[in-house]
Amino acid sequence: MPRTSKRKSAPPNSSSVTSPEGRSVSIKAKTKGMEKIDRLFNSYANNSLGMIDPDGIEALCSDLGVDYTDVRILMLAWKLKAERQGYFTQDEWRTGLKALGVDSLSKLKKALPELENEVGKSSNYEDFYSYAFRYCLTEEKQKSVDIESICELLNLVLGAQFHPQVDLLIEYLKISFPDLENYDASQAWPLILDNFVEWMREKHS
Repeated sequence: MPRTSKRKSAPPNSSSVTSPEGRSVSIKAKTKGMEKIDRLFNSYANNSLGMIDPDGIEALCSDLGVDYTDVRILMLAWKLKAERQGYFTQDEWRTGLKALGVDSLSKLKKALPELENEVGKSSNYEDFYSYAFRYCLTEEKQKSVDIESICELLNLVLGAQFHPQVDLLIEYLKISFPDLENYDASQAWPLILDNFVEWMREKHS
């Protein structure tokens, strides 16, 4: 007859075993967080489209206290991986807000400075720059952007990052900016600079 072992079995390792109750709480917390994200989405979404449209984004900007053309909104679109300019789908919204770790308007507002810092990292900035260009391609099979739009985009995307360099370039060229009164078109300027000056004068005329 085999002997019965009197050794007591080792208690389960509490650090590696999660109780059903613990798993249930975790699932409920995630579900609740997603529900809050969805409620925030629905407060700005166009019900007939099932997505946030330009009017919804404008309302979101107003509630966040930022301008519609603020670069941080473009950064938010980048974080959401939004594919269509001026529109956020629910899946994009969920993915982006989950990545930001926010589920309310107040948290989203607080996350904007952190998002700026994230984009400012060299490892992310190139991707953001490329995304910004693609985001401006509003037509199917469009591969280029008109001069006025690209100038606005470059000012938006590069402005905060490269203002010191731009200021030094203007100082070096000895061109009064933004009035451009002392610009001499007869000088041997690169064509791109001539085009830029012409665009600036038309813009401010």
